[in-house]
Amino acid sequence: MIVIPMAGRSQRFTDAGYDRPKFMLELQGRTVFEHAVGSFEAQFATHPFVFITALETVAWVEDAVRGLGIESWDVVGLDRRTAGQAETVEHGIGGWGGSLTIFNIDTFRPGFRFPGPPLDSADGWLEVFRGEGANWSYVKPAPGPEPWALETAEKRPISDLCCTGLYHFASADDFHAALAAERQAPQAAELYVAPLYNHLIRSGRRIGYRLVDRDAVVFCGTPDEYEGLL
Repeated sequence: MIVIPMAGRSQRFTDAGYDRPKFMLELQGRTVFEHAVGSFEAQFATHPFVFITALETVAWVEDAVRGLGIESWDVVGLDRRTAGQAETVEHGIGGWGGSLTIFNIDTFRPGFRFPGPPLDSADGWLEVFRGEGANWSYVKPAPGPEPWALETAEKRPISDLCCTGLYHFASADDFHAALAAERQAPQAAELYVAPLYNHLIRSGRRIGYRLVDRDAVVFCGTPDEYEGLL
């Protein structure tokens, strides 16, 4: 399952004077929503999709999804704010126990394909690029040539491996278990996805990272980024 959580308030865009959620904004003949979800065009016929949004935008999202040609999809409407992206995903996937891929609605990853060995047999992985700054999720790599993670963090630079906003769990059951553990000892102010992997790493799960070029990812999460793409 590919899950797109999009129930945030787009507060930075509201503060900048925009009158609609960022995923509805037009960009080069398509909406931000179409650009972001179009990252997974190669998976439209092979994976179920779930979109989690505020109740008042459910109808808009449903219309947008119908125009994309995804074979299996659902839109889940939330009537309240959650404690973070991880909790938003939890509400959207219910009792799903298969593989789980989470992606941000304000990031574009044109031509995405799932990785091969060794990550295709990992218990989970995060996609990363080399960068810096205080606003990213981070992966600390384990020693050695293999792409395994030693630690993850949210908005705390523990390496130069910044997450693109794409998180994969081989089993949604692991996601649920890690989220339950995170609630007992939160590592950040909100329930983010990246820190959940630390619970899995400590329990012996193999968590990896996929390094991509910075140019392979387009970010559209702030008014400056959006306006720079116009």
